[in-house]
Amino acid sequence: MGHMDLHQKKIVVVGLGVSGMAAARFAKNKGAIVTVTDIAEEDALETYLPEIRKMGAKIELGRHEIETFENADLIILSPGVPHTILPLEKAKEKGVPIMGELEFASRYIREPIVAISGTNGKTTTTRLLGRMLENSGLKVFVGGNIGNPLIDCVEWGKAVDIVVAEVSSFQLDTIDTFRPRVSVLLNITSDHLDRYPDFISYVRSKGRIFKNQTEGDTAVINGFDPFISLISQTIRTRKLPFYYEGDSDVKDREYALIGQLSEQNTPVIKIFTREIPQGFLDLSKVSLLGRHNMENMTAASLAALAAGGSLEGIQSALNSFKGLSHRLEYIKTINGIHFYDDSKGTNIDAVARALEVFDQPVVIIMGGRDKGGDFKQLRELMVQHTKKLIVMGEAGDAIRSVLEDSCQDGAQTADTMEDAVRLAYFSAIPGDIVLLSPGCSSFDMYTSYAERGEVFCKAVENLEKSNRNITYGQ
Repeated sequence: MGHMDLHQKKIVVVGLGVSGMAAARFAKNKGAIVTVTDIAEEDALETYLPEIRKMGAKIELGRHEIETFENADLIILSPGVPHTILPLEKAKEKGVPIMGELEFASRYIREPIVAISGTNGKTTTTRLLGRMLENSGLKVFVGGNIGNPLIDCVEWGKAVDIVVAEVSSFQLDTIDTFRPRVSVLLNITSDHLDRYPDFISYVRSKGRIFKNQTEGDTAVINGFDPFISLISQTIRTRKLPFYYEGDSDVKDREYALIGQLSEQNTPVIKIFTREIPQGFLDLSKVSLLGRHNMENMTAASLAALAAGGSLEGIQSALNSFKGLSHRLEYIKTINGIHFYDDSKGTNIDAVARALEVFDQPVVIIMGGRDKGGDFKQLRELMVQHTKKLIVMGEAGDAIRSVLEDSCQDGAQTADTMEDAVRLAYFSAIPGDIVLLSPGCSSFDMYTSYAERGEVFCKAVENLEKSNRNITYGQ
């Protein structure tokens, strides 16, 4: 259906966030009559309002007018808005086209798109992949679900060779023609069950990333994820799976293995693809922790090769990549106790992945707004890895009741982050890890996981300051 002529068309943008703003701006520049609507009240959206008023768009806040939806020529949905709300159902009945921001942007993007999805690790993989392609000499636009909305790529006005996009399952729900040249599906574990009727719906949602790919395109897939194997069985696209060495009998023609060079015990990725029939990437200089990051790096490497990257470019990106803030980020050591910030760990699976990284005993801080996950799944890992649980926020009591007896020293409840950090510190001995990995969203107390992470880091700073006074003040 290519790109649409928006001149004098009534465009309704639902959901005012970074991507909603970008879509409104784009439509306005194309001569559309734009209405922006959000269920939140005015004070929650202060940051965006001046610009919207200036561009001359209509604003409807604190409600969704069914009439506005029914009379639109096109409705553009921000990723945060469920596509099942009543005004959208009504508009659908009237035959109004409804398009997610991802679909809308992709109609105008001429460059090949590499799309990354999965429950965890998307952002790390997206950033790393962008770096690999840049280091291979390509001009890259990195955006999507992180930072820059995709539509900005069209507005950007700079020539790019390739677009690297992080896409969420919510965005995939509203695609129609979106076709990535290379798709990456990292893993699927239960998350966002507050938005989907059941786990299988969520799995299908993720599988939509392959929907419009053809034989000439490529799908990079996690070869040992049972759900991904299930949904990728029927796709017509070239498949590049990755496995762990010695994991299973690999029957694919092209693939990558996460393994080691036996003599030196060096961690490597072994690659067998038509671009690189037999090559390997050395991971000994990489600073990222944990098994899941090996998977992210392997997926990024395969996708980079499929998208025209070079082995040298990929290797140099791996050597210098530091990871993301608030994703298992080492903060500091106080009296032999090591503090890590994993505020980006907003679901059960992320907590599991964080715990698996450490061999030392962990004092873990959890809690926030519950997203409908099952904390029981963490019991076994808790028994193996944690000595104490500190809970806070709305979900604190629920988490404590399920996991308290899995920690050798039980659990405590904290009122504030300062409090949580102090309790954790006094529960630890030199050599232990204090880990913030909430397993919940941050919206009960903070505006984002980033703000929660900053508050944690600040609390650790303050602890160090007050500690100095105690140690030397006697």
